[in-house]
Amino acid sequence: MPTPNDKELTILKAATLVFLAHGFSAATTDMIQREAGVSKATMYACFPNKEAMFAAVIERQCATMRATIQAIETSPGNIARTLTDIGMSYLELVLSPEGLALYRVAVAEAPRFPDLGRRFYLAGPRAVTALVATRLSAAAQAGEINVQTFGVEAAAGLFISMVRGEGQVESLTHPGAQPSTAQKDHWVRLAVTTFLGAFGGVAQSR
Repeated sequence: MPTPNDKELTILKAATLVFLAHGFSAATTDMIQREAGVSKATMYACFPNKEAMFAAVIERQCATMRATIQAIETSPGNIARTLTDIGMSYLELVLSPEGLALYRVAVAEAPRFPDLGRRFYLAGPRAVTALVATRLSAAAQAGEINVQTFGVEAAAGLFISMVRGEGQVESLTHPGAQPSTAQKDHWVRLAVTTFLGAFGGVAQSR
């Protein structure tokens, strides 16, 4: 994405707050203008319409998500620690109020903006799966795990689905509640234990 100038960034931050709070349909350009504190002429000089602002918001949020995912530090030689670190970082991201709001908006508007829905998927779930697949490939070469039966990509997808599944559904359907650190730790440990039970060296050698 091109780096926005100061005016564009001000409008984008305001639009992000408005869209994530109200969704695309209920949000208005007047709301965004008031939140940004700029004139209509300035706003429309930066973004020709509400659709363009929405597209820029989703793309900017996806870029932030992708950067956060890529910055996750892992522990080479310790696949259990690596999976735990990735799982916790990912849950912190997707179960945050901003992460949940972005998911709701992206999914709700995907039929109207299919390209943005696809970009959201690639920058979020798909990017994490690719990160996990890279770590699994290294662990498989080191003999820590055996994923030959399903393949690295499929195994990575299974792990991410286990990490995200219950926590995301519970958080999306209980918008007033926020999972505790202990609850998130439980979901991640359950996913890691189940994954290594299926693909770890001990399970595969039986």
